[in-house]
This record gives sequence, C-alpha cells and structure tokens, in this order.
Amino acid sequence: MTETTHIPKTAKTAPELAASASVDFYKSEGYEPGESVGYMMRRIITLISQGIEREFEPKGLTNAQWLPLFKLHMGHASTVAELARACDLDAGSMTRLLDRLEAKQLVSRTRSVDDRRVVNLELTEAGQAAARDIPGVLCNVQNAHLAGFTEDEWQTLKGFLRRILATAQSLQPGQSPTGNALDAARAVPR
Repeated sequence: MTETTHIPKTAKTAPELAASASVDFYKSEGYEPGESVGYMMRRIITLISQGIEREFEPKGLTNAQWLPLFKLHMGHASTVAELARACDLDAGSMTRLLDRLEAKQLVSRTRSVDDRRVVNLELTEAGQAAARDIPGVLCNVQNAHLAGFTEDEWQTLKGFLRRILATAQSLQPGQSPTGNALDAARAVPR
C-alpha cells in the first residue's frame, strides 16, 4: 500500500524549493558518471530508442518519425507549429521530418484558407495504418526492458520518475513551483 506525505505549499522559488528539500547525493570528489541517475536515465532512453528503431525498421520508420505520426493520430496536433511544440522540435527540424513523412506518403500538408501562414497536417490512409501499429511496438519494447519487475516495483518506479520529472519541470526558468508537477513531487511514497 502506498502512503503519501504532503509537504505544505510555500511561496519559494523553484531553486529555493530544490535547495531546501535537497540532499547532496553527489559530490565532486570521487564522482562516478556511471552511478549518476541522469546518466543511467539517458542510457536507458538510448537503449529503448534503439530497440524501438529496430522494431520500426521493417516498417520503414525511424525512431524520430513515429512520434509525430502518433501525435497526429492521437489528435494532439493538427498544424506544423502544434506538432513541433508537441514533439519538442524547432520548426525547421519539423519541416524536414515532415518532408520525409510526406515522401513516404504517410502525411499530407495543406495551407489553411483562413491564414496562409498555417500549414494543416493530416495522416494519409498509410499514415493511419502505421500509427495504429505504434502502441504495440512501444509496449513490446518497454515490457522487454521491464522484464523481472513486479507490478508493485513498476508502480514504485513510475512514482519515483514522476517525482524527478516534477522537480525537473519546477526547476525550469519561468516555471512556478506550484500546480500538478509540484503536487506530484510532494506525494512521497512510503
């Protein structure tokens, strides 16, 4: 059973909040990069991405191409600008990526009749079929990487990752240390 402890809300800035709740887990003397949580998370992401790339290769998709297809399929974006934001890409990178997806006849682009600056996106039939396969590939690859975990361990891991993510988001410039991200960080599993 997961019990939560609630930390009272304060008016501290994100860096003040992080400093007040922080323990110095890392020290410069004897620092081992391979033992860094950030390094391990980056390695895990790299290995999972490589697994996803291998699974999509026979389908003609790269690791970079599945995300925009899936975002469009899920209705999270309908324009180039929205899709670039949803995928954390700049407009130029998104345009080049869409060029490749359009060449594969997975996406079509049309200019808005109301605003010529806006480019609307739509999945083609082939794009819709490819997007429908994405969840299965993602589930298979992630489940393979979680082999040996129990349901409770998986839930605990997700809770810890949510806390790290919430803290990281609260430390971003211009972010207020309030709202859902901070509330998630305040819920401490016991």
